Amino acid sequence: MEIAPGVHSVPLPGANGFLVCEDRLTLIDAGLPGSRPVLEGYVSGIGRSLSDLGRITCTHGHPDHVGGVRELETDGVEVLMHPADFEALHVTLGEALRRPSKGRLFAYMARTPDRAMPVHDGDVLPVLGGLEVIHTPGHTPGSICLYAGRDRLLFVGDMFEVRRGRVTFASPVFSDDVRRARASVQRLAERDVDVIIFGHRPPWRDRANDVLQGLADRARREAAG
Repeated sequence: MEIAPGVHSVPLPGANGFLVCEDRLTLIDAGLPGSRPVLEGYVSGIGRSLSDLGRITCTHGHPDHVGGVRELETDGVEVLMHPADFEALHVTLGEALRRPSKGRLFAYMARTPDRAMPVHDGDVLPVLGGLEVIHTPGHTPGSICLYAGRDRLLFVGDMFEVRRGRVTFASPVFSDDVRRARASVQRLAERDVDVIIFGHRPPWRDRANDVLQGLADRARREAAG
């Protein structure tokens, strides 16, 4: 489904992937293993080919966002991820058992991409007229959001979710550091946003700036209290 000009939401196994259709295709998040045939069918349906895929950008290192990378990456495809999450994905079972945490468990469960180019806070990818990388640690150490200023789109991965018809913070059950995640919200509220694009829900178009500012204010109050 096209959710913005040239941006398609593709329901991959485990999470939504977002396909940006330009001369080369960019995929934001890759779902679980088994995502390739789903993406291949969708791409074919819009008259493109997976041979056009040039870039996969992962918002964070959880299995439902990086699991499909290995089956999609080829010699010509760049895989982009914040280094804090790429390094964490190399945890061994022994390390996960000796120092158990939610983050290490999820990292061990994920199928590690063979390679990844690091992206850092402030980087701008040549996508959608300039796609800004915003490091928003907390859900995972290397969680990033992606902001397309030209079209006022904000890809948030699992930074937020929708519960009972309202945008709220990510579930603490799946977050590595809840306090840090909420502290990251302020940076997003500084952007001019028309559409918030989630990893597991339909896009949010209703007064997105007010929603982000409200969450930032709530995070400040909770930190102070």
